[in-house]
Amino acid sequence: MNKQLLKASTPLTSLIRWKGYKYPGGIRYPGGITYYPRHPNHKDPECTPSKLFRVEQIKSSRHHPWWEKKVLSELKLEGLSQVAIVKNIPEMNAKLWTIKHLIKVTPITFPYGEPTEEDIKYTILKENGQCIVTKTLQPELQKLEALEKFENDPKKMDSTTIKKDSRHKWNNAFTGGF
Repeated sequence: MNKQLLKASTPLTSLIRWKGYKYPGGIRYPGGITYYPRHPNHKDPECTPSKLFRVEQIKSSRHHPWWEKKVLSELKLEGLSQVAIVKNIPEMNAKLWTIKHLIKVTPITFPYGEPTEEDIKYTILKENGQCIVTKTLQPELQKLEALEKFENDPKKMDSTTIKKDSRHKWNNAFTGGF
């Protein structure tokens, strides 16, 4: 027989067998996740998490437990294809984790900058999570001055003069109209 099988178990070996063997090293993240990089000099890429999530219900809550239905009603997702916007905070992420099989979560990005209070009426949230802000347009002073100069120019021909001149040239084509 094998000598290790006959060897009496010590408290340390029973603890290791009970908890499982944990490899040394690794990067510990909040939430109890340990990440073991492939290379020892591995650096995580810099990324800033999104402040908001777009949550869309993609599956019915029928035949699911009451606590999942309660989370959906807290988010005001009563039917399929309904959308809610939630903050990216740990409490909300824990709720979303419980119903992850019923929803689709998309981070909201602002490619043209975050909207101000005046721009709230001019924002569009797309399905891919882009929040497009169509800023209010302001006229450029140079273009306004050029338009006023053009409108007030005495040599400018108005529409009636152009029509009269064109008609005259058309009717007198062979007598020197052109």
